[in-house]
Amino acid sequence: MISGYAQHGLFKEAVEMFRDMQIGNVRPNYVTLVSVLPAISRLGALELGKWIHLYAGKNGIGIDDVLSSALVDMYGKCGSIEDALRVFKQLSKRNVITWNVIISGLAMHSRVDDALDYFSKMERAGVVPSDVTYIGILSACSHAGLVEKGRAFFIHMINVIGLEPRVEHYGCMVDLLGRAGLLEEAEELILNMPIQPDDVTWKALLGACKMQGNIEMGKRVAEILMDLAPHDSGSYIALSNMYASLGNWEVVANVRLRMKDMDIRKDPGGSSIELDGAIHEFVVEDESHPRAGEIHSMLEEISKKLSLEVHRPNTTQVLLNMDEEEKQSALHYHSEKIATAFGLLSTAPRTSLRIFKNLRICEDCHSSIKLISKIYKRKIVVRDRKRFHHFENGLCSCKDYW
Repeated sequence: MISGYAQHGLFKEAVEMFRDMQIGNVRPNYVTLVSVLPAISRLGALELGKWIHLYAGKNGIGIDDVLSSALVDMYGKCGSIEDALRVFKQLSKRNVITWNVIISGLAMHSRVDDALDYFSKMERAGVVPSDVTYIGILSACSHAGLVEKGRAFFIHMINVIGLEPRVEHYGCMVDLLGRAGLLEEAEELILNMPIQPDDVTWKALLGACKMQGNIEMGKRVAEILMDLAPHDSGSYIALSNMYASLGNWEVVANVRLRMKDMDIRKDPGGSSIELDGAIHEFVVEDESHPRAGEIHSMLEEISKKLSLEVHRPNTTQVLLNMDEEEKQSALHYHSEKIATAFGLLSTAPRTSLRIFKNLRICEDCHSSIKLISKIYKRKIVVRDRKRFHHFENGLCSCKDYW
């Protein structure tokens, strides 16, 4: 049942069933641990993941290739890349899967130099890279804007290792080129792919168009996506946001009317934080938490302290037709800010916070949390849809390239 829940994306239900086992004094075995760890990874439930690791050691459950890879993956995806590295280094034997997991984890945490170094170590250890290895290493290059290195790895995969690129590899290359502003080259790569590009590949280009402000190409790509995946809200939202950034509210209204006619709904932004083994979830403008009043007061305190740091809210991120004051208020209650405020309220000074968001972090929240980490002397780790951001002393691990 736990495995079934996890495989169908019901991660909370998988973890709840695992907790029910504990309450019912049913001892988890090897299969249980392997089944529940992916759900823990997705939820960011680090404390529960640590408990499972400790439980396996104390109860003589053999940590083989499968379980060790799951543990390394769990630590990386729960925001503790140092623990992932510690587990990896303790392994007496490492196969291609464990190498892939640590390389992808390092890439996700903006540890690009380390990811490249571990790729070299993998080759020196005589382990032949797989197609998954190259997805991780190309993602690392994309996160850091290493265009030439990315091109070299792509060619190495084909000419030296003899692997045929999958659609995921092309998607990584499109993302790499698009982020670097090479939109025409990225589009040309898609159009000349020997395999059919999927919606994820086109979405990478659409995201780059939004980032680079290329409305004409963005409109063209969005139309392609609407044909490929007509009921996916992402392309409609991206197109709407591009026109909203230009203040073209008539086109924005038309796009949203089209969504309404097709009963397409935007995925709501949500963030979560784990404290004392419990996961607290928040959505935009959330007032449902039992400590909502305290959270609101903390948000007001944060806002005042940010203003003293000459922080100006980036209202270009509010893509709605409202006045400046309303836009600033809307930014104030983004889910990751609410989760951050709750974390500051609920933990001792200098305690690190780990926040998990289902969408890409916006520019205003990114700049705000950088300053919050400096003001409150906290390390704040935020996992968004794409990667981890490690905020500390007013800086971010992504170096503002994301």
